[in-house]
Amino acid sequence: ALCDQGLLGTTFDVVGVVDMATDADYFAYQMKYDSVHGKFKHTVTTKKSDANLAEADIIVVNGHEIKCIMATRNPEDLPWGKLGVEYVVESTGLFTEADKARGHIKAGAKKVIISAPGKGDLKTIVMGVNHTEYQASMDVVSNASCTTNCLAPVVHVLLKEGVGVEKGLMTTIHAYTATQKTVDGPSKKDWRGGRAAAVNIIPSTTGAAKAVGEVLPAVKGKLTGMAFRVPTPDVSVVDLTFLAEKDTSIKEIDTMLKNASTTYLKGILGFTDEELVSTDFVHDNRSSIYDSLATLQNNLPGEK
Repeated sequence: ALCDQGLLGTTFDVVGVVDMATDADYFAYQMKYDSVHGKFKHTVTTKKSDANLAEADIIVVNGHEIKCIMATRNPEDLPWGKLGVEYVVESTGLFTEADKARGHIKAGAKKVIISAPGKGDLKTIVMGVNHTEYQASMDVVSNASCTTNCLAPVVHVLLKEGVGVEKGLMTTIHAYTATQKTVDGPSKKDWRGGRAAAVNIIPSTTGAAKAVGEVLPAVKGKLTGMAFRVPTPDVSVVDLTFLAEKDTSIKEIDTMLKNASTTYLKGILGFTDEELVSTDFVHDNRSSIYDSLATLQNNLPGEK
């Protein structure tokens, strides 16, 4: 169940979590201790029971009970109807195609939010940028990638304030992810992706720039991008190099983004003029933080 109390003040009643095992004690352990975010500051206990749905293992967070449900290759088999689930956050990375994600709907849920770029008949939504285009008839939506949620608010401001983007290249310096290897290992699809994540800078690909075109049609086909996976477990950087459609300056862009961060993108876009590094943004709940001290301008005579 979900109760909407405003754009950034949404309260969720979490009734179930899905994983490859239903061991509530392990769920509790994972919640209590995190290598990046530290110790969980709330009370976590468990209830052990039989494996059938009615008596599934339960994790209890601050007194709230959450059923631990066994994962399945077919979302239609999940007990969403029995649990009264309205919204499913699809974060496995396996069911990003709209038709596959709709298996959750067949299982009894009303809406599915994919936490990655989606494929097929669905809308890509980035909060603060195009969330007003959401319609109640949409049963499956994509919340895009983390990189898209970083880049899109900045591009949104450039368009909204009239600077425009004629063309651009996005490079993301991205923290390593769970799909990478701790030591060199097999990776037939992406040879470089099989190299040890914590000791290499690994060139990779990303569809984030293209996805921004789905969220902001005005830049569709104008942005491309690449990625580098680097040895850090959290916080990534998006470097956008672009040719503006009108004459502007760093001072003007700083002013636009700072104003947006305190008005129409407050809580989504941040602005910093301090000498910060990646770990300073761990726990930051904003989608994108603009670093004004890292912005450069390189115009030739007559260029925008």
